[in-house]
Amino acid sequence: MKLIIAYIQPHVLNEVKQELYKSEVYKISVTNAMGCGQQKGYSEHYRGVEVEVNLLKKMRIEIAVNDTFVQPTIDAIIRGARSGEIGDGKIFVLPIEQCIRIRTGDTGTNAIG
Repeated sequence: MKLIIAYIQPHVLNEVKQELYKSEVYKISVTNAMGCGQQKGYSEHYRGVEVEVNLLKKMRIEIAVNDTFVQPTIDAIIRGARSGEIGDGKIFVLPIEQCIRIRTGDTGTNAIG
């Protein structure tokens, strides 16, 4: 079992979701996030004052999958989010020690689904 965490651009969320659905990955959590990496932000003028914006809007996607779905999930995120430009995002894969479905008490791979 793995937890896949991806940070992507907000405007590609629908494309990523469509690619995940095509790969039969249906259970995801999405959160608004802010951060910066190689992009380093940008400067803009607001009411005549230069303002440096160094935290950019991102989407954080969390997906818990069984081991057989790890690579298809990663591939789907990349297909949906890649533009080839700086700021496309990052994907992290973490091990899950235990998973428990609260409703039924199922544990392990059965709990993830």
